[in-house]
Amino acid sequence: MPEAVIVATARTPIGKAFKGALNDTHGATLGAHVIKAALARARLEPGEIDDVLLGTAVPRGATGSNIARQAALAAGLPAQVPGVTLDRKCASGLQTIAFAAQRIIAGEEGIYVAGGLDSCSLTRNLKLDPRAEDAWILEHKPALYWPMIRTADTVARRYGISREAQDAYSLESQRRTAAAQAAGRIDAELAPITTRKQLIDKTGKVIGEEAVTLSKDEGNRPDTTAEGLAALQPVEAGGFITAGNASQLSDGASVCVVMSAREADRRGLEPMGVFRGFAVAGCEPDEMGIGPVFAVPKLLQRAGLKVSDIDLWELNEAFAVQVVYCRDRLGIPADKLNVDGGAISIGHPFGLSGSRLTGHVLIEGARRKAKYGVVTMCIGGGMGAAALFEVA
Repeated sequence: MPEAVIVATARTPIGKAFKGALNDTHGATLGAHVIKAALARARLEPGEIDDVLLGTAVPRGATGSNIARQAALAAGLPAQVPGVTLDRKCASGLQTIAFAAQRIIAGEEGIYVAGGLDSCSLTRNLKLDPRAEDAWILEHKPALYWPMIRTADTVARRYGISREAQDAYSLESQRRTAAAQAAGRIDAELAPITTRKQLIDKTGKVIGEEAVTLSKDEGNRPDTTAEGLAALQPVEAGGFITAGNASQLSDGASVCVVMSAREADRRGLEPMGVFRGFAVAGCEPDEMGIGPVFAVPKLLQRAGLKVSDIDLWELNEAFAVQVVYCRDRLGIPADKLNVDGGAISIGHPFGLSGSRLTGHVLIEGARRKAKYGVVTMCIGGGMGAAALFEVA
């Protein structure tokens, strides 16, 4: 059976939504930038790609209309190279990598670019279609349409996870990201991008623009303190979720290059890692954050592994509450989990995150001489996803 390997990864530094460096950069531009960077790292010509698979959680506006096809063309890939966009919410970028790898394992030889992107700046405030909600779902499963903050508060109440525990986790995420940036451990993932940023005043009015080059993630807050986190007011009255213990609205793109091990060997490319499996699972929409506790056991059972066999875990930090719950329920050691922080400190352009986590677990896994890494995440609507990689 063919093995699917990842030979390169590239991502934009993550920009703060609305007032950050990428607040006026179209999804096609974001996607094209990382596609070109990843192909250069893999020493590939544009016409050698068989398909481009990109995920987005918001397939409309600047990230709609098959953004994968747009990004492929904008990256200079010939018209003969197709593209497909998919939406599995926050797991979209991970799902595209799994689909690409599964095609190779099934015997469909090819070279694939897979990953994801999102621009909260350009899509967050778009008006929803008034017919976007189904009457049956509103009556029987209304939590499917809840804001994610509400589901996170539900998890905190239902499973007794205190505000203090959430803030403590968030403080550690900030600390780990600051340490990783200072040590240069994130640099290998990044493809700095030069673009034009809109200048926004305090009222939200555009007052101009400027050329900027974004070379590092701009959302982390190294000066975060426990006292500062405790002073933040919850988003919902009586709730737990604050701006300090939730992932940040962000902009960015990330891709990986996936091919067979045989093709990599033929080209003299050193794989970053081998795809070893993927699992998805559902849970009740009102507690969507706990999806990994159902997806991870499925993944490990299929692979014949235990939690203790995994050397490195990347569990997307949608909210501190769901990471704390999943960590403790699955028994993941804290020193193997999100070792360089996560979306709370780095940011979370929804479709990007699965690809970012994949690249990071392979790069950091190699540095630590790890064997197995797992990428897992909760998914809006009540799901979880998990992927297993063997670090090369």
